[in-house]
Amino acid sequence: MKATTVPQELIGAPFYRKHLSIDSMDVVESCAHNEADQRGGMFLRDHMLLFVLEGVNRITHGKRIYTVFKNEMVLLKKNTSITYDKTGSADTGDMYDSVMFFLKDEFLSDFMKTSGIKTIKTEELASVNVMPVTEPLLSFITSIKAYFNGTAKIDKGLVRIKITELLYDLAQTDHNLLLQLIQLKKQIVGDIAHVIEENYMNPLKLVDLAYLSGRSLASFKRDFNTIYKTSPAQFLKEKRLNKAKELLTTTDWPVTEIGLSVGFENVSHFVRVYKEFSGTTPTEFRKTLAYKD
Repeated sequence: MKATTVPQELIGAPFYRKHLSIDSMDVVESCAHNEADQRGGMFLRDHMLLFVLEGVNRITHGKRIYTVFKNEMVLLKKNTSITYDKTGSADTGDMYDSVMFFLKDEFLSDFMKTSGIKTIKTEELASVNVMPVTEPLLSFITSIKAYFNGTAKIDKGLVRIKITELLYDLAQTDHNLLLQLIQLKKQIVGDIAHVIEENYMNPLKLVDLAYLSGRSLASFKRDFNTIYKTSPAQFLKEKRLNKAKELLTTTDWPVTEIGLSVGFENVSHFVRVYKEFSGTTPTEFRKTLAYKD
């Protein structure tokens, strides 16, 4: 199976959070005590299940804000960019504590097969809600955290069983959460215009956007062309470049930051396509603005 993609900012320098990898599942324990990483952002390549054990985490995706308090959880789908704002608990010396699980589609598919859970045929799109963590789930989190301390040998087979136990608990927690789990793997066909508007600034490939719209890549391209009378690649490039031009005009952000913020994966590609688009590099364009002033 493919390796799960944990956002590097969670496990790399300078914080080096504790990290477990079990087949198609990665688990990250995140503790912060007056650290500089209380605010930030990350791109989710895999579905993320977040449990907050101490403090508060305010997660923003587009125009939506999910405020996750102590002993609450939220399940977010893959291929989304989020920002987070963590606040420690005054009762525990400003300590923030959470556990994150990163789930791949393959693991969810295996779970659906082994559990015998049937796909629910519905036109209802599961909503993303912050939910309380039940006592069985709290007990589970306490038991899984023991694997992070390094004092016990990790049996991957046992941990995989425990993660499956977690999914069983989630499936029995709430009908909407069960629906959400099912739709992570097979989504309902959604509105392309809404998907594009919400995600065009994310570094997504066309196959990712097709997934978010609940379509195959071929169906996505066909339906997109019917709506916009152009290819998705051309439309996205122009939309991102127009947004970049707006940011170059209205902010003092560095060129590199602007390129990355509108969905380009590296600055050299951004500079090249911007020059093809406008006839000048981003830096040269800013100089013309300064000259006009």
